[in-house]
Amino acid sequence: MKTILKKISFGLLVVATTASFSAQKIDAKAKTILDGVANHYKSKDNVYFKFVYGTGTGKKVTKTEPGIFYSAKDQYKLKIMGTEQIFDGNKIYNISDEDKEITVAKPTGNEQMFSPLNYIEQYKKGYNVKYVGKLMVNGVNSDYIKLTPTTNNGIKEVNLFVNAAKKQVVKIEQFSKDNAVSVIGISNYKENQQLNPTMFTFDKNQYKDYFVTEL
Repeated sequence: MKTILKKISFGLLVVATTASFSAQKIDAKAKTILDGVANHYKSKDNVYFKFVYGTGTGKKVTKTEPGIFYSAKDQYKLKIMGTEQIFDGNKIYNISDEDKEITVAKPTGNEQMFSPLNYIEQYKKGYNVKYVGKLMVNGVNSDYIKLTPTTNNGIKEVNLFVNAAKKQVVKIEQFSKDNAVSVIGISNYKENQQLNPTMFTFDKNQYKDYFVTEL
């Protein structure tokens, strides 16, 4: 179970961070939509949503895991299937209730944190961007935007589905050249809630029976 968070936090689109800034074709409409979502997200004090993370092969998702996500500026908390990840702006804490184990690490700068901004701003890092059209996704009339890499980064394509009216991400699909597919579907999106001041704080006194590894 503890590998799930690593896959979600670092797996989806992580290869794209190595892409070079070669010539890109960026559709003006797609850029306007993505920039609008990014600016909207950044303007909020905090954000909450539920999500379903799916994996599979080809274009078929064969395994799904539900989760929830909170963020406030550069801090976040992610929960999925009894496992929790906290980023307090300095260190990442992976907490596994199943294994009674906690790993603590500082980001190296190469990882991708789990945040909608990673996906809606990814077009700036070596992707051709095309506005495809409208498509009904999870009951939402969404704008469909396709990203294809300008370099060989292991990714075949990324599909973004956006509720442009509300400036929210609805769904993200990534298809890799090794035939793997990763999908995140987002729902129950909320903004500027009254959060507990300790929401993004790790308190080791709550985990006295856990084995802690600091990397």
